[in-house]
Amino acid sequence: MMTARAPEPILEPDLPIVDPHHHLWVRPAGALPPPPHHPFVAAIANVNRYVLDELMADMTSGHNIRATVFLECHQMYRADGPETLRCVGETEFVNGVAAMSASGLYGDLRACAGIVGFADLQLGAAVEDVLRSHIGAGHGRFRGIRNSASYDADSGVLGPLAGRGPGLYRDAKFREGFKVLHQLGLSFDAWLLEPQLPDLIDLARAFPETAIVLDHVGTPLGIASYHGKRAERFPIWRDNILKLSKCENVVVKLGGLAMCFPDFESFMSMPPATSETLAHEWKPYIETCIEAFGAQRCMFESNFPVDIGSCSYAVLWNALKRTAANYSADEKTALFSGTAERVYRLQLP
Repeated sequence: MMTARAPEPILEPDLPIVDPHHHLWVRPAGALPPPPHHPFVAAIANVNRYVLDELMADMTSGHNIRATVFLECHQMYRADGPETLRCVGETEFVNGVAAMSASGLYGDLRACAGIVGFADLQLGAAVEDVLRSHIGAGHGRFRGIRNSASYDADSGVLGPLAGRGPGLYRDAKFREGFKVLHQLGLSFDAWLLEPQLPDLIDLARAFPETAIVLDHVGTPLGIASYHGKRAERFPIWRDNILKLSKCENVVVKLGGLAMCFPDFESFMSMPPATSETLAHEWKPYIETCIEAFGAQRCMFESNFPVDIGSCSYAVLWNALKRTAANYSADEKTALFSGTAERVYRLQLP
């Protein structure tokens, strides 16, 4: 865990926020790989539990968080039953957390008002049964799925997250399953690495009727074999972002830049970076996305607790507010809450 720094004053504390991307997990001792740690593992090594109490502590740390959306992270899968349906256990778990929040016992905040789970689209058309099970388990909160395609030939980039092969979003069986999403009114979250953006562009063009959310601005790289090459690859990333923005069915989450993958100096720095430093590092990526997609197709995200490797929840939102300082009131509303409410079809009190 990071060494504490004196708390920063909360910027624009009344600005409503919908956090459209966070995780929940309970991790048994020994669940992480032993040393030497990949930097991703090092960042979350001490976060063995992040459920409602921890989430609420972050949501109430100063910013006006009104609601959140949970993103799948392979938690609480069923221990038995058909293999393809075990992932529904995660939705059951998260919906229970959402129900606790919706009781009003914790105030008028709505944690996990939307749920994005996992279903293996490589099942093809047969994935419909899994998706319908998620919808039932979500009791009105299930909004879509994420299938991560993150891959690099250098396994050192992803470390413990490596394991899948290349080209998932171009796979014929995957696309057969992808067709079912629109039929059921579900969206698709995409996590992949910057060099893979052409795969998502091709997918978005092939399925213009399906709502697609690009996570973490496409995950710029600066570690392992990409060390020292982030600036060199920025124009490549930017060109692909501009191409992707032409697909009207795609929106982008502005965040995830506090992870290890871009290799900013702020990552695991001691003392922890200020929001000014973070905003300076992230600004080129965030501004490029907003310019390309427009505020109505962009949403700020926390990616917590993964992004704890660079900052606290409160400092993260301060940094995002600094990057948005020069945008209009309407643009800020879209960036901090409106786009997330619309895309994830949230009905908030």
